[in-house]
Amino acid sequence: MAYDNICKYLAENYPADLVRWLHGIEVTEISVLKTELNTEPIHADSLTLLQTANQILQWEFQTLPASKPSLPLRMLKYWVRLKEKYNCPVEQVVIFLKFTTSSKAYTNQLLEGNTSSHGYRVIRMWEQDPEQFLANPALLPFATLAFSESPKQLLEQVAAEVDRIEEPLAFTNISACTQLLAGLRFDKGLIGELFPEEVMQESVIYQKIIQKGHQLGLLEGKREGKLEGKREGLLEGKREGRQEEGYSILRRLITRRFGNVEEQLLERIKKLSVVQLEELSEALLDFETITDLTVWLTEHQQ
Repeated sequence: MAYDNICKYLAENYPADLVRWLHGIEVTEISVLKTELNTEPIHADSLTLLQTANQILQWEFQTLPASKPSLPLRMLKYWVRLKEKYNCPVEQVVIFLKFTTSSKAYTNQLLEGNTSSHGYRVIRMWEQDPEQFLANPALLPFATLAFSESPKQLLEQVAAEVDRIEEPLAFTNISACTQLLAGLRFDKGLIGELFPEEVMQESVIYQKIIQKGHQLGLLEGKREGKLEGKREGLLEGKREGRQEEGYSILRRLITRRFGNVEEQLLERIKKLSVVQLEELSEALLDFETITDLTVWLTEHQQ
């Protein structure tokens, strides 16, 4: 699941609400900018850029702390390109969505030898007060990831607040985003008890995920010489796809994440059932090294 895309959707549709949360300021003039940084090929898929009257705001939503190149180096590259392009102050914020004890989630600057440091703000969702999100319908999806000594009770509160949204389109899309982000922390069964699944399926963000999954499935089908390639999103699509197609996409994701993988390891993955491939796709979001993948396979192929 591309959780950063869910956050981008919220940022682009409710920018003033997120500016108030992340920067503590009220803005009357704000525009969402394209995320392409064309000076050189820099991957910025999870990047959200906004322009106020006198500065650029950059938000980077992260599910995992590990990345290549490293997050501090990426933030410096972004800053340089944005400064060159817009020639105005740039404020950068990294928001870590899923709980982790990794030191990378507590790093907020790049230090390289004798060069000057480059700093940025870091927000860890599991340390945030949920009240600020519960009080604002646009921010309710983030409340599911906030600090709570009773997470289940917090999710129930969020569900109750979502039910209070009167505008039908806002209710549908906020409910969908809330369910999807809640998946980072809560069991699907619990989420299903508190939120109607049919509402999520009607939402704009869910339809975008389905569309992206279908496109990816069609591309994979053509590459493999198949007549059909159908997906319902990066996770949902594997449910309808055949085992071979699911393996093909998973292999591509693993290669993109870790580079070339030993053939012996790929053979083990190829033997997984459709259900196991789906489970591995979900677990892959938490893996930081290829060793994590090996351990998972050992545990699930006994």
